[in-house]
Amino acid sequence: MATATASSPVRDTGIGALLRHRAVGKLLLLAVAAAVVVPILNAKWASGAWPDALTVDLTEPLGRTTDWIIDNRDSHWLFTYFFGHISNAIVLSVRGVYLVLLAAGWAGVTAAAGLIAWRVAGVKLAVMAAASFAVCGLLGMWVPTMQTLALMIVAVLASVVLGLLLGLAGGLNDRIFRILRPVLDTMQVLPAYAYLLPFALVFGMGVPAAIIATVVYAAPPMARLTALGLRGADGGVMEAVSSLGATARQRLFSARLPLALKQLMLGVNQTIMMALSMAVIASVIGAGGLGDRVYQALSTVDVGQALAGGIPIVLLAVVLDRVTGAAGERMGAHVEDDSPLRGWRGWSIAAAVTVVAALAARFADRVDWPTGWVVNIAPSVNTAKDWMVDHLYTDVPVVGGTADWAAHFTTWVLNPVRDGLQGLPWWSVLLIVAALAWLIGTWQTALTAVAAMGAIGVLGVWNKSLDTLSQVLAGVAVTLVLGFAIGIAASRSARLERLLRPVLDVFQTMPQFVYLIPVVALFGIGRAPAVAAAVVYALPAVVRITTQGLRQVDAAAMESSRSLGATSWQQLRQVQLPLARPALLLALNQGVVLVLAVVVIGGLVGGGALGYDVVFGIAQGDLATGLVAGAAIVCLGLMLDRVTQPTERRAKKGA
Repeated sequence: MATATASSPVRDTGIGALLRHRAVGKLLLLAVAAAVVVPILNAKWASGAWPDALTVDLTEPLGRTTDWIIDNRDSHWLFTYFFGHISNAIVLSVRGVYLVLLAAGWAGVTAAAGLIAWRVAGVKLAVMAAASFAVCGLLGMWVPTMQTLALMIVAVLASVVLGLLLGLAGGLNDRIFRILRPVLDTMQVLPAYAYLLPFALVFGMGVPAAIIATVVYAAPPMARLTALGLRGADGGVMEAVSSLGATARQRLFSARLPLALKQLMLGVNQTIMMALSMAVIASVIGAGGLGDRVYQALSTVDVGQALAGGIPIVLLAVVLDRVTGAAGERMGAHVEDDSPLRGWRGWSIAAAVTVVAALAARFADRVDWPTGWVVNIAPSVNTAKDWMVDHLYTDVPVVGGTADWAAHFTTWVLNPVRDGLQGLPWWSVLLIVAALAWLIGTWQTALTAVAAMGAIGVLGVWNKSLDTLSQVLAGVAVTLVLGFAIGIAASRSARLERLLRPVLDVFQTMPQFVYLIPVVALFGIGRAPAVAAAVVYALPAVVRITTQGLRQVDAAAMESSRSLGATSWQQLRQVQLPLARPALLLALNQGVVLVLAVVVIGGLVGGGALGYDVVFGIAQGDLATGLVAGAAIVCLGLMLDRVTQPTERRAKKGA
């Protein structure tokens, strides 16, 4: 009897502790709410699919809006006196930059690229920059490269200015920062595709819509990093400057901005990379340039031409990333230039050499890239692709072919996941979303996620959104398995990490559009190739975050476990992985966001679902279909971000 009495408090304590656990408490509360609400919903709308009664058909009002915009684009004051002036300014700016690039000729532009890289980042990057521009010419893509570069220059300048102004406001004012932060958070998780349709509707198909979409997509990183850099300025330095009687403007220009210079350059770097990615994708709405060459080639499954346009995009991305990254590191480290060509002397020499190169090419009548120097790789690439179709697509002994893999992945993974999601009652999907979001965050997080998912149903694209979601879930699962495995291996082997670093660097700088080229060559078209492209795009970020998270685990904890005789596997499972949980959750979040970004672009290569609706809406002028799909993509991205990103309060309590 005494034993039973003594043991009862232990059992009660265990049950009480379980009930007091935050996660269990949240689930119990959600279960009680579901027990009350679900029978009512099920009695009224017994169908498993989203009820038609809760759907709002936006086709007619969006169609009327589209017709009104098209009919009044040339006459209404809103377009003639506001949007029209913006559009004209953009066209004139891009055309002016493009004409300057053409006037400089291939010799002037190549020399300018190499000399700017030399002044900013050193000789090695100068050679790489000049060689990259030369390769663009060799591939016969000089004119499209200049078109893309002109778009980039205008879009990046506008993005940097807009981001800098927003960042200054947020960095100097707490209230503005609190307002900006959720807006910037949301904008940075939205797929690039979701930005195209609204601007195409207002500005029409062409360069102005592409530039505006690019600026809106690329400005948030600059704004965020500027605000964080200004707010993170060293307090001691700011106090010292204030004690000397400096005014607010003097404190900003003499202390805050110099201290935040490294963050500002990182913002410029991120803005450039996002602008390039978006400028390429914006070829779908008439941006032209290299993206248009890739888009047209993919639409006809011409892998050779797609690769010829894709290689210059990758080279541009790598050069811009390396040069701006090196400039940021030098400024952050406050490296002094001790060479005799420092300062204005070096830049004067660079300008003079550029002018001489441009004039020499003009006098020699070699302004345009010589046609005799062009190497047409398309036939060879297409021949190789045809060989792959004949020998690697199917019936390969033992391993099977790439087409077989895609078919099996579709049959055994994509189809069951899609059918399973679409077979769930609509209210159960909302409950699952609410549970996941509330467990990892707060009730506000759960409410936002459920509202986003509910909006998808209201828009009338429930099944298509679940189809897209199934592709995202399958892609994320593959990405996490591969990413965590490679990240764990890299964290335990410095040699493997060194070997992976340049590969990850290149893959992380490549625009999303480029990833579609190799998967079309290997797998053809369909949902599986779209998921494969998404996996390859998201994998580098997951590997890098996992590796860094595991490497940054407290050395004292590792040494303590080692001294207690823990094996390597025990250290990983019981010490490193638990302590690296925040990094692993961040890897999950980034994997989800990045996979979604490419899955929706997969509509160009047969991915179907929401991505196809956006492509169809643009191609057929059915902007109602495209806008509804774009809005659903926005909601899906918002929901996925909320269910995979812990809030700050939750993260602190978990730590």
